[in-house]
Amino acid sequence: MRFRFRPVEGSFYDLFTESANHLVTGASLLTEMLANGGDREAIAARMRDAEHAADETTHAIIRRVNQTFVTPFDREDIYALASGLDDIMDEMDHAVDLVLLYEVHELPETLSPLIEVIQRCADLTAEAMPKLAAMRDLEEFWIEVNRLENIGDKAYRRTLANLFSGEFETLTVIKLKDIVEALEDAIDAFEAVANIVEQIAVKES
Repeated sequence: MRFRFRPVEGSFYDLFTESANHLVTGASLLTEMLANGGDREAIAARMRDAEHAADETTHAIIRRVNQTFVTPFDREDIYALASGLDDIMDEMDHAVDLVLLYEVHELPETLSPLIEVIQRCADLTAEAMPKLAAMRDLEEFWIEVNRLENIGDKAYRRTLANLFSGEFETLTVIKLKDIVEALEDAIDAFEAVANIVEQIAVKES
């Protein structure tokens, strides 16, 4: 039988939970940004603040790793999870920035399923992070995120087909394609985090 002697270092779990909660904020701001009629300059400014706050949490995790002799699970997994959560926030911030820079005033309704997937993945990730402390009840998390990623893939393909249907002007297609790809990248980043959590849970079980 294999025994593991790991400290119960609550600050790591608190920081991962904090990082995931930033994603919930980011998903909410992304939803606002993609809704027609909002003050996009103000929303983008709030998103920048949220992204900076998320960066600070990521840096706090890295500092904690560097200051801790024995970590609650493998250092490379802590780095990977912290980086993965940060990547999600960066992708959402990228999408918001593109909407502002490209001055896209109306977005196709086909983006709605992608936004819904991002919102749901953010909520699931925030719910999962506190469960790392016990390493229990996490399987539903990665299974559901993978399922949602498949839904996002289908929505992504449908959205691209719609963009190239001839309904939109060429310049508009180029702008919208970049935004759609940023949303798809955010969903992929959620799946990457779910996969990291699965790997950690398997190692620590």
